[in-house]
Amino acid sequence: MRCFKVLLTIVIAFNLSFCTDKAPEKDKEELSTAIARFNKAFQEGNNAVLESMVTENYVHTNGNSKSIGKKDWFNYLNKRKNEIRSGNLEVIQYELDEMKMEFHGNMAIVTGKIRVSNKKKEEIHKNEFRITNIWVNENGTWKRAGFHDGKIK
Repeated sequence: MRCFKVLLTIVIAFNLSFCTDKAPEKDKEELSTAIARFNKAFQEGNNAVLESMVTENYVHTNGNSKSIGKKDWFNYLNKRKNEIRSGNLEVIQYELDEMKMEFHGNMAIVTGKIRVSNKKKEEIHKNEFRITNIWVNENGTWKRAGFHDGKIK
């Protein structure tokens, strides 16, 4: 019976070590790299990269509109990409600061502040947003599953 209790204690301790929300450094690095790649693609209007980095059931919500799905978000992105390609829109800055990651198994909630500067019709517009992103690890690849922002200024 004593051996059983010791074995049970070891099994429970082993399982608890895998149930914590502390992600290994490798997960943090991989997710940070994915976020940087995603943000660069968004800044440049590289929709092919963005397409590969969102889930099929992606949900996107801006602070001033209702939630939309992947199809509607890419309709917007295609218009935006055309504006960038034509020179009508220049994304001067798209930067994530104050990033925090909370891991929950194969999912992470990422919060932070986005600073964006755009030049459109010779006018520069600057904005800051608080963001919450939901990222999931699908077969070893981090993909964004959800987005929400709220304008700061």
